[in-house]
Amino acid sequence: MPEGDSVWRAGRRLDRGLAGRVLVRSDFRVPQHATADLSGRRVQGTETYGKHLLTRFEGDLTLHTHLRMDGEWSVLAHGRRIPRHREPDVRVVLQTDGGPTALALRMPVVELLGTDGEHRVVGHLGPDPLRSDFDHDEAVRRLAKDPERPLVSALLDQRLLAGLGNLWVNELAFVRGHSPWTPVGAVDLDKVVALAARMLRQSITVRGNGQVTTGDSRRGHEHWVYGRTGLPCRRCGTLVRHANRTDPRDRDTWWCPRCQPGGS
Repeated sequence: MPEGDSVWRAGRRLDRGLAGRVLVRSDFRVPQHATADLSGRRVQGTETYGKHLLTRFEGDLTLHTHLRMDGEWSVLAHGRRIPRHREPDVRVVLQTDGGPTALALRMPVVELLGTDGEHRVVGHLGPDPLRSDFDHDEAVRRLAKDPERPLVSALLDQRLLAGLGNLWVNELAFVRGHSPWTPVGAVDLDKVVALAARMLRQSITVRGNGQVTTGDSRRGHEHWVYGRTGLPCRRCGTLVRHANRTDPRDRDTWWCPRCQPGGS
């Protein structure tokens, strides 16, 4: 599942390829916008908020996309084409005048709306550590409102803190030494939010780091517990456990029962 940092990178790719350019062709292969035509509009840029992308055009128009589980934006250089076997995955085509073409692949959320109405799709989100307007104290306040809620479940709630997905919350709980089911009221939320912000920012600023949390970028060594069911904990050797009952959506959870004591 794409996390806030990978969505941020997608936004930067779109910005580099499209911002300031005029579209010569658009193609929306989704029923609700099948007749939309953006040709002749200049792309003003793409902004991200949590896991949402907002691509803005002249004339008070925004394309809102959300990758969910496996959506993807691809930006092709002028004259390049997507492999034929991937054509059925295309949901949106944005072709610029003599420049790159952006393709939305397997995109589950594609919505055109007035730029002044963007609050309808992102107004509910909590603070995003990758935005310049990130409000650390507001994130702490929102997380603290339900002190009995399990930590990982709360961190996954985009209404409280935007941009964290399964990878980051599992790794964050391990690094802080908390069981995923520790009530948020029992942890130092100030430190949790600060570490979450640092992890996301490091992912987008440290060259070659990506989503490495252990400091070891070798394949198979990148994470402490995420995806490591039944393997020995890198700190204590206890076997990493797995469950899919973190929250009502039954999302996967990994933890070390020794390094992260508490409920399970």
